[in-house]
Amino acid sequence: MTLFDAGARTMLRSIASAAAGLGGLRRIVLGHGHTDHRGAAPGLQVPVLCHPDEVQDAEGSGGFRYWPADLAGLPAPQRQIHRILHRLAWDGGPVKISGTVSEGDQIAGFRVIHLPGHAPGLIALWRESDRLALCTDCFYTLDMWGRDCPPHLPERIYNLDTEQARASLRKLAELEPAAAWPGHAHPVTGDVRGALLAAAEAS
Repeated sequence: MTLFDAGARTMLRSIASAAAGLGGLRRIVLGHGHTDHRGAAPGLQVPVLCHPDEVQDAEGSGGFRYWPADLAGLPAPQRQIHRILHRLAWDGGPVKISGTVSEGDQIAGFRVIHLPGHAPGLIALWRESDRLALCTDCFYTLDMWGRDCPPHLPERIYNLDTEQARASLRKLAELEPAAAWPGHAHPVTGDVRGALLAAAEAS
């Protein structure tokens, strides 16, 4: 089987167990290389792929190279919590990339869509047959305290380029998904296009 994103390091045992029950893990495709999405990849010991623009971060800092020093810009309590979580719970460390995937490539019945902004090489997987989009962190449906909320762009401090992230969210919306699953929390269904366009326009 193919795993899209590798979650946090603390998810390693659960991912390995689920994969074993589905016939075994063959490869991982990273939606992007941030610490909480590459986290379990080193421990799963299978080939890891990502977009060419994401290799530097998957194999390197996990996003810290373009985030503010010490995550300055987050409120003080969140800054402290996030610094601890990145180090002790989310990140399994750099992962060697075995190959790359780009816009238009086919993976396990899905087409790769490049949606840069939150990360330079962020990708979604798009299945035309049922209009399903697996979107990693193109948008969130939870707030910075982990509470459910309407879809919104990721926080500016965690983005490489927030305006580019807006454009990517509009690109995703124009596919008119029937369901769009973010990397955290709940999917968007119903008027997905409208909800994503509203998120792209919000401040």
